[in-house]
Amino acid sequence: MLNHKEDKITYEQVYDYKNLILAYEKARKGKTLMQYVIKFEEDLWRNLYNLHIELKNQTYSPKPLKTFIITDPKTRRISKSAFRDRIVHHALVRIIEPIFDKAFIYDSCANRTGKGTLFAINRFSLFKRKVTKNFTRNAFCLKADIRHYFDEVNRETLIRVIRRKILDERIIGLIRLIINNFESEIAGKGMPLGNLTSQFFANVYLNELDYFAKHKLKTKHYIRYVDDFIILHKSQVQLMSWKEQIDLFLKKELKLELHPQKSKIIPLKRGIDFVGFRNFLHYRLLRKRSIKNMERKIMLFKNGEISKEVFIESIKGWLAHASWANSHNLKVKMKKEINDS
Repeated sequence: MLNHKEDKITYEQVYDYKNLILAYEKARKGKTLMQYVIKFEEDLWRNLYNLHIELKNQTYSPKPLKTFIITDPKTRRISKSAFRDRIVHHALVRIIEPIFDKAFIYDSCANRTGKGTLFAINRFSLFKRKVTKNFTRNAFCLKADIRHYFDEVNRETLIRVIRRKILDERIIGLIRLIINNFESEIAGKGMPLGNLTSQFFANVYLNELDYFAKHKLKTKHYIRYVDDFIILHKSQVQLMSWKEQIDLFLKKELKLELHPQKSKIIPLKRGIDFVGFRNFLHYRLLRKRSIKNMERKIMLFKNGEISKEVFIESIKGWLAHASWANSHNLKVKMKKEINDS
């Protein structure tokens, strides 16, 4: 990992009024009809000015998070920041993200411009061709998951990593305010699911792992998507060795560990569960959970339990996701179910 500090980044850039306006525009995108946005915009310029002054004078204090449980597609605890705090998150990330992003490895795929799920599965397809010599030999995949990642992130370790690139202690102070505005079960650990800053800091934190895997272990076919990562190789023994070394690195340097049940070495021909798909040698299928989730939403719509607008948005997203799988018959069946709804 690069260790030089970026002294061009200053706290003044974060609370600059133009930066706050751009941050506000990003925070409201897709949410213009939400009541909390409408209320903020009733006195927009005063509200933005107040944020500017609070940040400038270092009197800014985030409001308590609102926490709720979602079960789509799996049960998760989401913590939602107040709209004014989301503006601050965007203002911070707009300034510091470019410094960190240019140090991220190419195959860190989540929450980055030009990357994402489709990028990850395309890289997986390229890597499986290379490691199997165009499917002429067997190969294996270390499919790994970090145990309770967002709950276990060590905040002081995160600050230590950030300090390598951020010199201005006022920015560090603001980051501390944001990450400590979350009551976790373990003191000094955890980031809330649902915050822009948590998504960004997740990549900053695990960039340490990326560098270890790529530059210390010299892995060639490594991809990470948030806290899931895969390594492809022709040798099962080599993957076993890398798995042990990665687990030791995580425990020692990042205070994390691999999930014991979800971190396995699997023959590629058996199919690898990654970024929402079962990825086989010559094709990919949707995960059964994704299919069942869509069937459940169709039933909810038929029973009048969700609105047409919410249903249509869900369908659009699901069909776009399903288009990346080799599931023609399934998509025809689902479209018929939708049309009959």
